Amino acid sequence: MTAIRTNPTNRTIRRRTTMADIAAVLGRLTPDELDELRSVGPSGHLTRRLTDALDRAAGGPGAGRGYYVPNGSVSSTGGPYMILRSDVSGWLFGPARQA
Repeated sequence: MTAIRTNPTNRTIRRRTTMADIAAVLGRLTPDELDELRSVGPSGHLTRRLTDALDRAAGGPGAGRGYYVPNGSVSSTGGPYMILRSDVSGWLFGPARQA
């Protein structure tokens, strides 16, 4: 995945998110937040509390975007449902099994 950041000169910087980045971000979540993520499952909808926790763990408001992605459906209020990105989910739950 490519994370997009803007530096102080307003130039866009692209950098690859590595497994070490995923481990670092998930390592900054509280035990309760990790338990909640695990209870949601590998492709369950993330609550606002979980997206806020991922943002905080990644560095601040909006910084967790990219660790979670929209799943293509929307809630009754019109907002997109968010799920963990597949490699983040794989890191937390292990690789998906083939049916």
